[in-house]
Amino acid sequence: MINSSFAFSQIHRRADKEIKKVFSVENYLLDRAINQNYEDFLTKRLLSINSNDQKIGYAYLGTAPSQTKYFDYVVLFDKNLVIQSIKILVYREDYGGEIGSKRWLSQFIGKTFFDKFIYRKNVAAISGATISVNSMTDAVNDILVYLKELKNQGVFDTAP
Repeated sequence: MINSSFAFSQIHRRADKEIKKVFSVENYLLDRAINQNYEDFLTKRLLSINSNDQKIGYAYLGTAPSQTKYFDYVVLFDKNLVIQSIKILVYREDYGGEIGSKRWLSQFIGKTFFDKFIYRKNVAAISGATISVNSMTDAVNDILVYLKELKNQGVFDTAP
């Protein structure tokens, strides 16, 4: 029990630090991004980021499988649903942690739900981290498809 509460606080501390850095804010509020009758798993992980009574972006807190365990990550979007940052918050394997490198994660920055990522085509491979690379790639694709569906349903009032 102590380990899980420690991991939970560690995840939120790291996500908080990334939000403050990416959006250049010291104070912000997180709220459910979807307040309609959407009660699925993905909706509960998508949060709006508000500062000074204005929406400045969205945060998606997720988990994805690695070889034998899983890792936690955050994807930060601006208010138009353009990816601003992806950060691996906690990685629990001995191998494959290279997916947390800024250089590898930078290939997702600036992308929207019009983009699709394919391992080894437009997503770089990492030796020794194939499962984690595929898992992170699939996770980002799933999030983008989900956001596109919500946008098409009129849930978001954004530019893309």
